[in-house]
Amino acid sequence: MDNKIVALIVSILLPPLAVFLKKGAGSDLIINIVLCIFLYLPGIIHAIWLTVL
Repeated sequence: MDNKIVALIVSILLPPLAVFLKKGAGSDLIINIVLCIFLYLPGIIHAIWLTVL
């Protein structure tokens, strides 16, 4: 996922998928899934932080 625009779009629509594609299956993915379960917005922010920034 070298294209930042595509990474941003995937981070907004499916945050766990964006984290998985960037970092793989690990603690970052679990954190993002938990954030998405509680509230969707923190999951989006976390995914953008990991993938785009």
